[in-house]
Amino acid sequence: MERVSAGTKLTVLVLFAPFILWMLLLVILPHIDLLTISLRERVAPRVYEFSFKNYMEFFVEPLYWRTFARTAIMSILATVLTLIIGFPISYYIAKIARGRLKSSLFLLCMLPFWVSELVRTFGWMILLRESGIISGVLQWLGLADGPVEMLYNDAAIMVGLVYTSMLFMVVPLVSTLDSLDDGLIEAAYDLGGSTIAILREIVIPHAMPGIVSGCIVVFMLTLGNYLTPTLLGGKDSLWFTEQIYNQFITRFNWEQGSAFGFLLLLLSSAIIWTGLRLTRQRLQDTIK
Repeated sequence: MERVSAGTKLTVLVLFAPFILWMLLLVILPHIDLLTISLRERVAPRVYEFSFKNYMEFFVEPLYWRTFARTAIMSILATVLTLIIGFPISYYIAKIARGRLKSSLFLLCMLPFWVSELVRTFGWMILLRESGIISGVLQWLGLADGPVEMLYNDAAIMVGLVYTSMLFMVVPLVSTLDSLDDGLIEAAYDLGGSTIAILREIVIPHAMPGIVSGCIVVFMLTLGNYLTPTLLGGKDSLWFTEQIYNQFITRFNWEQGSAFGFLLLLLSSAIIWTGLRLTRQRLQDTIK
C-alpha cells in the first residue's frame, strides 16, 4: 500500500510539475520582481533606495489617475455591452439552434479569432476611416454630405473592445446554457410563465456561473488591452496600458512603469472581487 501511495504521489507531482513551473516562473516570480522594482527610487546611476514615490506620483499627477479611472469605467462598460450582445447569441446557439446550424453558428463566432488581434483591429480601421466602407455607404444613401470619420473616438474604441472580446463571453455562456434541461423551460411555459419571468427565474440563475466567468475574462482582457484602444482611439485614447508602455519604453522609467502595472493588477482584482460579492458567486463556481 505504501508503494502504491508513493507512486500515486509521484504521478501527481509529475503531472502538476509543468503547471507549477509555469506559475512560478511566468506569474509569481515576475510579479514579485515587478513589486520590488516599483518600490525603489533611482538616486544615482545604478543606485536605488526603498521608496513609495512611484506610487505617490500616481496620485499627485491628475492625468494618471484620471486615465486610470477612465480605463476602469470603459472596461466595465465594454464588459456589460459584450454580455448584453453575447447572451442572446449564446442562448440561441445553446437552446434553439440544432444540428449543423448550431455548429455553424458557433464556428462563425470563432472565425474572426483565426487571425491576430492586429489584423482584426486594422479591419475595423478600414471600415471606420473617412474613405472606408461605412462612410461610403452613408454617402451613397444620402445620410451624409461628405466623408465621415468614425475613428479616434470612444465609440470606435468600444466597438473594437466588444468585437475583440465577444468569443470569450459566448463560449462560457454556451457551455453553461447547454447544461440547462429543456424540460424546465417547457414546464415553466406550461405553467403559464412569461418569457421574461422564465429568463429571470430559471435561465439567468442557471447561467450565472457562465455570466460571471465570461465577465471576468472579458474585463481582464479589456482592461489590459493596449493594441485596440491605441489604434482605434489614436494618440489621445487615454488608456492606462498606454501610460505603462510610455513609462517602460518611451521614458525608460521601469520603476514608475512597474508601479503602474501593479496598480492595474490591484484595480482588476478589486473590481473582480466586488463583482463576485455582488453576484454572490464563488470563484470556484466560475471555473467549473
